[in-house]
Amino acid sequence: MSQSYFTPLRSRAVMGAAYMVLAGVSFAFLNVVTQWLAMKLAFPSASTAFWQYGFALVFSLPLLRKLGIAALKTRFPMRHVLRVLLAALGVQAWISGLASVPIWQAIALVMTSPFFIILGARLFLREKVGARRWLATAVGFCGAMLILEPWSESFTLAALLPILSAVLWGASSLMMKNLTAFERPETITIWLLVLLTPINAGLAGVSGFAVPDGLSLILLILAGLLTAIGQYWLTLAYDTADATYVQPFDDLKLPLNVIAGWAVFGYAPSGMLWFGALLILSASLYLMTNEMRQERKEAIA
Repeated sequence: MSQSYFTPLRSRAVMGAAYMVLAGVSFAFLNVVTQWLAMKLAFPSASTAFWQYGFALVFSLPLLRKLGIAALKTRFPMRHVLRVLLAALGVQAWISGLASVPIWQAIALVMTSPFFIILGARLFLREKVGARRWLATAVGFCGAMLILEPWSESFTLAALLPILSAVLWGASSLMMKNLTAFERPETITIWLLVLLTPINAGLAGVSGFAVPDGLSLILLILAGLLTAIGQYWLTLAYDTADATYVQPFDDLKLPLNVIAGWAVFGYAPSGMLWFGALLILSASLYLMTNEMRQERKEAIA
C-alpha cells in the first residue's frame, strides 16, 4: 500500500472550490460596478453589457497573443456558439427580471441553477451525483429561500424571469463543463468573450447605443477586467472538479453580494439573512470536506 501526503493545494476538491469562490468574489465586485452604472449614472443596460464584454475581450488580448491564434482553434465551434447564446439569453432574462424584482429576491431565485445543473449533469454528462451532493445543494438552496421568502405576498410572476435565467445559465454551465473535456480553459474563456461582443453590440444597437465617458468609462473598464478574471476562474473551477461538486459553492454569491452591496450602497436585507447565509456556507464546507475525504481514500489505496 502506497502512501501519499495530501495537501490542500494538491486537492482537486479544494482547488475547484477555491476557483469557484474566487469567481464569486469577482462577480460580486462586478455586480456593484454595474449596479452603480445603472442606479447612479443611469447608463443603459444593453450598452453596459456591450462595453463590459468588449473591454473584457481587450484585457484578454495579451493572453491570446501569448497563446497564439491556436488558442481559438477548436473542433467544436457550434458548441461554443450554443454555450455563448445560452449565456447571452440568460443575461437578457436576468436584466429584464431586475426591472421589477428586488435584487435580493432575484439572486435567491437564480440560485435554483444548481438543481438544473445537477439534473443536466446526470442526464447529459453522466456524472454521478450521489446523496451527499444532492443534500448539500438542497441545504444551500433552502438557505437562499429563507433569506428572501419568495412565497410571501410580494412574490409575483415576474420572479419567473430570474428562474428562466437560472435555467439558461445552468445549460450554459453544462456546455462549459462538456467543453473542458476537449478544450483548454483559455480557449473556452476567449471564445466566450469573442462571441459575446458582436451579440451584445446588436442588442445595444437595437435599444439605443450609448458611448461612455468620465466615470462611466472608468467603471466599464473595471467591469471588463472583473469579467475577464471571473470567467477565467469559473472555467478553471469546472475544469478542476465535477460540475455537481463545484456548483453549490456558487451559492456563496448571495452573502458575497449582500456584503458588497452593504459596503458600497449601505443597505442589506433583514430577516433570516445571516441564518440563510450560514446554511449556504455550511453546505459548501460539508461538500468540500466530504470530497477531500474521498480523495484521501483513493490516494492511499
